[in-house]
Amino acid sequence: MHPTIAKIQSKLLKKVPEVKTGYTVRVSQKVKEGSKERIQNFEGLVIKVSHGTGPEKTFTVRKIVEGVGVEKIFPFHSPNITKIHVIKKAKVRREKLYYMRERFGKSARLSEKHVTDEERAAEEARIEAIHAEAVKANEAEKKEDAEETEAKPVENEAETTVEADKATEAIEEKVPAAEEKEEKASEDNAEVKVEEPKEEEKAETTAAEEGSAEDKKEEKADDAEAK
Repeated sequence: MHPTIAKIQSKLLKKVPEVKTGYTVRVSQKVKEGSKERIQNFEGLVIKVSHGTGPEKTFTVRKIVEGVGVEKIFPFHSPNITKIHVIKKAKVRREKLYYMRERFGKSARLSEKHVTDEERAAEEARIEAIHAEAVKANEAEKKEDAEETEAKPVENEAETTVEADKATEAIEEKVPAAEEKEEKASEDNAEVKVEEPKEEEKAETTAAEEGSAEDKKEEKADDAEAK
């Protein structure tokens, strides 16, 4: 069973006496009739106790009503059951007394023993002790859960500080690289600027050469006219 389901079911548990096969019990159950509610008692022999745990555990009670066998299955921790009263105890060897369905009269009798008030008080004290232990265990679990919840923020803070340190380190590593890139870019721009005057000089030299070539042509033309 999952621990969360076990925690939820532990809240639904009630104080119930020990019930075994062969016990004669009286079960007080709430019955609703329209808007009214009353308590109905069902007294009989326990012929079966299920192997479930917590709210799933049940027991089967059988009794004879006007010569007809009637059986009812009751959950131990049902909110509709107000009280389970153990009247008699019988020693039986079987875990399930299904053979009692075929017996009537004297053959259906068991060697039973009535439960005294002292035994009932001792049983109630035992149940109270078990309930107190369960309450203490629940309180201890709640304290552990509270401590875990308090410890989680501290862990989260530590994780955030570590992440922040990593982020700062990464930024510090990126800054020199960016500076180096900027320096390289500035150097490249300076080289480009240095080369630009050379191109202008070339243009001036070419213009001067073109001018000298035109002058020569004009001189040649003048000489030809003179001749």
